[in-house]
Amino acid sequence: MKVDTLITNVQVFNSFLKKFEWKDVAILNEKFFSIGMSHLKDIQPIVTIDAKGDYMIPGLIDIHMHIESSMIPPSIFSKAGLSHGVTTVVADAHEIVNVFGVKGMKAFMDEETEMDIFYAIPSSVPSTTPEVETTGGFIGVEEVERLLSHPKVIALGEAMNFDGIVNDPNSLIRQILHTVQEKRPFMPIEGHVPLVSGLDLAKFMYQGITADHTQQTPESIYEKVSSGMFIELQKKSITSENMQTIVKNHFYEYCAIVTDDIMADDLLEGHLNANVRSAIEAGIPVEQAIYMSTYTPARRMGFQDRGAIVSGFKADFILLEDPAKMDISAVYKAGKSVHKKGDEIGYPETKPVFPAAFYSSVQCEKAEKSDFQIRAEGKTALCNVMRIAEVGTFTERVQREIPIKNGYLDWESSGLALIVVMERYGKTGNKAYGLIENALTEKGAIGTTWAHDHHNLMVMGTSIEDLVAAQNELVEIQGGYLTVRNKQVVSCCPLLIGGVISDAPIQIIGQQLSEVRQGMIDLGYCNSNEIMSFSTLSLPVSPAIKITDKGMFDVRSQHLIRLMEEIK
Repeated sequence: MKVDTLITNVQVFNSFLKKFEWKDVAILNEKFFSIGMSHLKDIQPIVTIDAKGDYMIPGLIDIHMHIESSMIPPSIFSKAGLSHGVTTVVADAHEIVNVFGVKGMKAFMDEETEMDIFYAIPSSVPSTTPEVETTGGFIGVEEVERLLSHPKVIALGEAMNFDGIVNDPNSLIRQILHTVQEKRPFMPIEGHVPLVSGLDLAKFMYQGITADHTQQTPESIYEKVSSGMFIELQKKSITSENMQTIVKNHFYEYCAIVTDDIMADDLLEGHLNANVRSAIEAGIPVEQAIYMSTYTPARRMGFQDRGAIVSGFKADFILLEDPAKMDISAVYKAGKSVHKKGDEIGYPETKPVFPAAFYSSVQCEKAEKSDFQIRAEGKTALCNVMRIAEVGTFTERVQREIPIKNGYLDWESSGLALIVVMERYGKTGNKAYGLIENALTEKGAIGTTWAHDHHNLMVMGTSIEDLVAAQNELVEIQGGYLTVRNKQVVSCCPLLIGGVISDAPIQIIGQQLSEVRQGMIDLGYCNSNEIMSFSTLSLPVSPAIKITDKGMFDVRSQHLIRLMEEIK
């Protein structure tokens, strides 16, 4: 019998036995045809590949991720992800949708990619309600119903609004959940369930939410899995303590390794393969780590044609020199070679093109010095302050006394940083102010339009003059990330498409973002992921206190928190 390709001298991962076996693999019409030894001796291949003893595993499947976090569109991301062995993703495009609505998601879905990119409908645009944050786009029941018929849509993206899910039966998120359950009753529903347990966890799950990808602890993993919730492990949850919990309790069937967010500079070095490697180093057996990044995620999303090397499945696979190190020799998509060790990450043959309006989306006036002066009468003000953690994206609320001088809050001498979020869509012109502890120790400012998830313009600094310079430059370049010192832009990563992505090669974006990251470190920003920590200070569903263009909010109650609690 004739086949397209025969791969010999290869150690094939058997997903059902969770072990490697010496086999020959025949590929026909982009699918695995047969896996074996003796019964393949009469096969007549067009091409024979000698794997030279390499290990063969299914292509990696990332079922919870946001392409926009890499700051590139799907066509460019496809090239980068494939180079790291990722052949299928399920993307929740709620970043571009928060900016442009359904038009943003359709623009993504219309792009041609070598990688298989499926989509989860963004369930939380905005992540809370319009009363808490202003967004450019909006997803309601009508939009969800339209998107449910799209062939690339296979899940509902992370449901985040805690108050709406748990306490308000008439909330928009409840309506969206019920719509999906009625029209696509077997569709996976992703959740955003940080620091939720006990009765609150039961209330979340009662609404049909069956997975969580947020930061975990051994206790949360055990409680959620034993309660029937599927766990998706992103980088910050891959700790030795958490992996020990999974190993001890044999939770491999109920967990998948995901990325959630990968910045452009990190994407140059790795994607899901890097998290798989980290899981192995943290104590997950090699075979189980492969299983949790291929077959388990495939089952979670209902894929019936990938995730294992078996007859009839898509011939998506990786050749590895060392599985423990995820040392990739070659990547194959639908039986065709798409990347080999040592190759540069490619760029699409045709440059991505989006609607003209996507390139001029920052409709915000340039700020002046007065925009960063806060009027107050008295001698001192007891202020509510957001304290940043050094690891992860959680914050906590503390109170500090700030002097008042000449009718203004003297925040510049307080040792704190001022953060300002400015509505950028030309709708309200809102400005909200907050104070940050454990942020910048040097004089300067940082700024971005990549502010989770509403993506308004956000600047933070210890100097009014530097804040003005940062805000003005962001408006001028139509969005991105930057750092400023002495009124001069020190580092800059322009993101001209919606203020969240760029059509430049990933190598350029990665270098620019790396320079911004170093600029933040030079200003004293201390966190395990500086970029993500800063960008999520505006995410009003991530504990415990965050800021939007409407003000500072207690995440759990969604109650507004005043900047100045008391003036003396």
